Amino acid sequence: MNREQLFTELSFKAVRSSGAGGQNVNKVSSKIVLTFDIPKSQGLSEEEKTLLVTKLSSRLTSENVLILNCDEDRSQLKNKEIVIKRFFELLKKGLFVPKERKATKIPKAAIRKRIKDKKNLGEIKKSRRKPDLD
Repeated sequence: MNREQLFTELSFKAVRSSGAGGQNVNKVSSKIVLTFDIPKSQGLSEEEKTLLVTKLSSRLTSENVLILNCDEDRSQLKNKEIVIKRFFELLKKGLFVPKERKATKIPKAAIRKRIKDKKNLGEIKKSRRKPDLD
């Protein structure tokens, strides 16, 4: 993953924020919409692209384009910084491959202890029975 290359491939669009607001909201386009086209990216390898498409499938459009919005701040610049930070965190999570779990053997001592405990519990229950009067 080449961060500088990916940064140049990002496209930004400033839009008016939705919702209630005062005098500022009707005049200023402070909301930032980031779009990133995964298949056309030069900063990602083919394996990384397929991994991202599978892991981020719920966040992608039908053309495998990632769209992120940010309208948290009144400043367009701060919103841009926030959405870029979110983008790289999302890529980092999407490209993370967890270690494969190795199956371990159950130690013989643990098996012996379990069987011994079972026998002991069986003996306790056996001693609670009514005596056999034959």
